[in-house]
Amino acid sequence: MAEVLIVAATEPELCGHAGLVCGVGPVEASAATARALARAEAAAVLHVGIAGARREAGLLVGSLALGAFAVYEDLGTEVAPRSIAAAPQLVAAVGVVLPDAPLLRIGTTARVGGADACPVEAMEGFAVLRAAELAGVPAVEVRAISNHVEDERADWDVEGALDALGQALPALVAAITAAVSSSP
Repeated sequence: MAEVLIVAATEPELCGHAGLVCGVGPVEASAATARALARAEAAAVLHVGIAGARREAGLLVGSLALGAFAVYEDLGTEVAPRSIAAAPQLVAAVGVVLPDAPLLRIGTTARVGGADACPVEAMEGFAVLRAAELAGVPAVEVRAISNHVEDERADWDVEGALDALGQALPALVAAITAAVSSSP
């Protein structure tokens, strides 16, 4: 059976599933993911967690978003890769499980409110997808919206976002496992 490595910044974001807690922020996420992929074979990486959305994007708190691209918002130069596409076969598999989830660009930034060019922002996606890309492992990012970027932290609904993510995770893992098991 194909092994799907679930990666999340924190233990609560794994929603009770076995996986890698990569730590918060792009540096911790890239180092931990690269180390895990060097130590064990994975057929795919499913990166999950909570995220903020820009209010004008129209995403509801508690909804799920599927990353078409992970964009490194903190890198202001084109010297290094700044955007990584999620693996098409994994995007397709997730799209079947989450047909209402918008497919969009998710910005990675080390600070809250730092992703100006993307409708959704998080802190690890680009780093996790880049580590997977360098290891030759297909990857995809799914985020549960816990807040609007413009909201005060006291207004964030972390528990609601984690509940939505936890409900979706079993079907996501099954769909991704099937997708990579049927790949040549």
